Amino acid sequence: MKNETVLEAEAVNQAAQPEDRQKPVAEKKRARSYSDDKRFKIFSGSANRALAQDICKHIGVALGETKMQRFADGEVYFQLLENVRGADVFVVQPTCNPVDQHLVELLIMIDALKRASAGRITVVVPYYGYARQDRKDRPRVAISSKLVADLLTTAGANRALFMDLHAAQIQGFFNIPVDHMFASPVMVGYFRELNLPNLTVVSPDAGGVERARFFATKIGAPLAIVDKRRTDINVTEVMHVIGDVAGRTCLIIDDIVDTAGTLVKTVDALLAQGATQVYACASHPVLSGPAIERIAKSKLVELVVTDSIPLTEEAQKVPKIKVRSVAGLLAATIEGIHMETSVSSLFN
Repeated sequence: MKNETVLEAEAVNQAAQPEDRQKPVAEKKRARSYSDDKRFKIFSGSANRALAQDICKHIGVALGETKMQRFADGEVYFQLLENVRGADVFVVQPTCNPVDQHLVELLIMIDALKRASAGRITVVVPYYGYARQDRKDRPRVAISSKLVADLLTTAGANRALFMDLHAAQIQGFFNIPVDHMFASPVMVGYFRELNLPNLTVVSPDAGGVERARFFATKIGAPLAIVDKRRTDINVTEVMHVIGDVAGRTCLIIDDIVDTAGTLVKTVDALLAQGATQVYACASHPVLSGPAIERIAKSKLVELVVTDSIPLTEEAQKVPKIKVRSVAGLLAATIEGIHMETSVSSLFN
């Protein structure tokens, strides 16, 4: 029979367990150090090295050493400068402008890792290029997002991590596990701090309603929708606003800002319907062509974007464009994947 001292010690230990289990998951994860873990590595291409470095800082691991050069004709030369045999490897590379160049870089990096006997290769693609071509909406067109999925898988990727895919069904194009994260938690926190009066969340098209509804629910605001008709590639015509926006502050929620044509027309449509001021947030600041000039001259109060794509020097000079980092969110997701724990709590 156990003596009273042993029984008392066990009782204290059991009483402490529930309290320990209630500790935040992130706090438990942070207790582990990855700096000496030879089987956990993060590498980066040239697309957004700053984001990869920030992710490494959050996790507490050094960015993997590589050598990337180009031949005179533009071909990519890539070499790993450290051992990855049996390692759990993450490759951070958004396929942003120039899309084809960064996509080929990613494919070559995956191939090099596979041939170096990496244990598992996870591609971390904060911005997924060709995502807008996810179906045949016209005769004789390619489904390029499916093609890119096949290329990544064939190259040797074992798992994929994306953020705010243009169409959620792109996950179904992959025959490997896919983690689809959202920048909403980062954006919601920012706009809660602004505490905008009489706020209405606006979806700029029917396809973005689910994304905008999630945001509206989290921030506690009503939802409005803009009926948009696309007449050609990068050409849209705003039809009318569905919902009450008169006398209210509007917040447009989108995943991509490319030429900003849709964004500016949506702002004008909302103001024409009586909105007092218009803000916008988008996960991916593609900002091609006349986008920066359009945003600077628009009646938009502020455009909040993430660092999934690095801003150009010209874009950084526009006071209306604010950047919120998703490095912490991606870092926590990478930790969860490596530790084989749930990442669903990060959606909140």
